[in-house]
Amino acid sequence: MKEKKTNAMRILDQKGIEYSVVEYDVDVEHLDAITASREAGIDPEFVYKTIVMTSSSGQLYVFVTPALFSVSLKKAKELTKEKNLELLRQDLLLKHTGYIRGGCSPLGMIRKYPVYIEELAQLEDYIYVSAGLRGCQIRIRPQDLCTACEACFASFT
Repeated sequence: MKEKKTNAMRILDQKGIEYSVVEYDVDVEHLDAITASREAGIDPEFVYKTIVMTSSSGQLYVFVTPALFSVSLKKAKELTKEKNLELLRQDLLLKHTGYIRGGCSPLGMIRKYPVYIEELAQLEDYIYVSAGLRGCQIRIRPQDLCTACEACFASFT
């Protein structure tokens, strides 16, 4: 039987980037990254969540941050040079990214947005990010994720 590939996996395959997949049971009542890490049997220190924020002008920004941390609004504004930033409303996530809450990957969004990966990721050999599907994580080297997303490392937690 052929393995089901997500857009994120296809992008990594096309770029020749090495990754592995970890699947887990989804708790639809708890779609947060901490619960996902527990269900997948992964130390939450290595699981990174994808946070999408929007400016008052409608520009979207993607922040890949450790599950145990939150995005500092002050640092995110300084980084993006935006006066106003807020979390993208959940009902707009699918429309703008192609993904739903609990399955939002920084890879393969329907449009190209600026992507920032928390610089702490560079301290790890591997991190885990959503594969673009609830119940599925990608294990990848931080630098490879940065390359694949055309992202930059920054401090924003």
